[in-house]
Amino acid sequence: MDENRVFIFDTTLRDGEQSPGCSMNPEEKLHLARQLERLGVDIIEAGFPAASEGDFASVQQIAREIRGVQVAGLARANLKDIDRAWEAIKPAASPRLHTFISSSDIHLKYQLRKSRAEVLKEARAAVAHACSLCRDVEFSPMDATRSDRDYLCEMVEAVIDCGARTVNIPDTVGYAIPDEFGDLIAYLFAHVKNIRQAIISVHCHNDLGLAVANSIAALRSGARQVECTINGIGERAGNAAMEEIVMALATRKDRFGLSTGVRTEYIYQTSRLLTQITGVRVQPNKAIVGANAFAHESGIHQDGLIKEKLTYEIMTPQSVGMPESHIVLGKHSGRHAIVNHLKKLGYDLSEAELNRVFVRFKDLADVKKEIFDEDLESILYEEVLRIEETYKLVYLNVVSGNVAIPTATMQIEFGGEVLKDAGFGVGPVDATFAAIRKITGTNYDLMKYAVNAVTGGTDAQGEATVQLKYKDRAVAGHGAHPDVLVASAKAYINALNRIEWLKKGE
Repeated sequence: MDENRVFIFDTTLRDGEQSPGCSMNPEEKLHLARQLERLGVDIIEAGFPAASEGDFASVQQIAREIRGVQVAGLARANLKDIDRAWEAIKPAASPRLHTFISSSDIHLKYQLRKSRAEVLKEARAAVAHACSLCRDVEFSPMDATRSDRDYLCEMVEAVIDCGARTVNIPDTVGYAIPDEFGDLIAYLFAHVKNIRQAIISVHCHNDLGLAVANSIAALRSGARQVECTINGIGERAGNAAMEEIVMALATRKDRFGLSTGVRTEYIYQTSRLLTQITGVRVQPNKAIVGANAFAHESGIHQDGLIKEKLTYEIMTPQSVGMPESHIVLGKHSGRHAIVNHLKKLGYDLSEAELNRVFVRFKDLADVKKEIFDEDLESILYEEVLRIEETYKLVYLNVVSGNVAIPTATMQIEFGGEVLKDAGFGVGPVDATFAAIRKITGTNYDLMKYAVNAVTGGTDAQGEATVQLKYKDRAVAGHGAHPDVLVASAKAYINALNRIEWLKKGE
């Protein structure tokens, strides 16, 4: 094995999906998995098969269809979870079982209520059982950074003896500081006798904003796998952002001398796909993939860039797949131009999918002067990636103003029948949502509502995101339209459709 090769273990579909509002349906998960395969990650952690029937089916589908990347399933350190995970991932071309148990005294005392000896015995048994099923087994001592170092060394040595080929050291609660975390990895290399028989991995959370820095510190101390997510999504403050780690290693190869197998030119496209699926946008100043990452407003910066781009850009936008300038499309663009442009963006559609996208493109071009890449991707999500629609918006008319009672008149198709009613509210959006609730007979708590312009200009297409509370989870809906009220209605209805989909899987 090349000692300078870093393996990228992408957990967007598992840890990332646990981020509030980031749940995905099976088709969306498979679509993102295909994109991760194209991106060139080494391992895709497809989910937690024992969590639900839906998660099991989704992991199994990915294992069957994704052939060029390892597919991993997560399992707690018990035989039932491990058997369930193996059943889901065994169709994979290269399956991996990933099992875990806590190692910190805090977790042992308050969560597991077991002794160190009991937990060590369970860790050994879990890894041994996993190895009897699968050639490639990974083990994680959860909350490793708050664990007693000597006990952590004992556990790592024990699971390697039992056959674990990868041992992951998680900073589960984002507690570590870079020099401290780097020292912990170095300590393991110095005190675990058989450590060279396994790849040491790290999984860092971003509670203190240090997930990427901690991951890189661990790599400098000998770790050779990083567990990370697209856009850094994940529980609480998220995980280490894959794109930041990969581009740090690529841009500062002079400093680290390390490389990955990621095709960096697909980074931006992958980031955009995830935002389209979840409706969770990255902040404009986000490193690598943010809207402002390659934007320059200062006159001094602009002058320097005109003379030599290296003056203010340490990497090119093209190196991460971000176009330096938008290709403008409009109402005079033909079908062939759309096909070619979609292919440049990395989308190869079927004839039926292209027909739906082209109709929507023409409709949008009639009301919008210029169509940008982001507009096309919004249309693509609306027409190709949306889940089956239990409810479908047919008609919306809203009356509002400073001397009128905001009123929304609406028609929604349900079960082949068109239902109509009106709603009133304190404003046009409130009235629209009231009409939807009235027609559908639903009344879920509205947790979040946001509208963003996809591109600049007063004729920009609006993207709306709605989060509804269903039981104990946030369900996100997404809608796009030049009229923000229509976009908002579509987003609310999309969230209702997602809830109906969740109910079917229960």
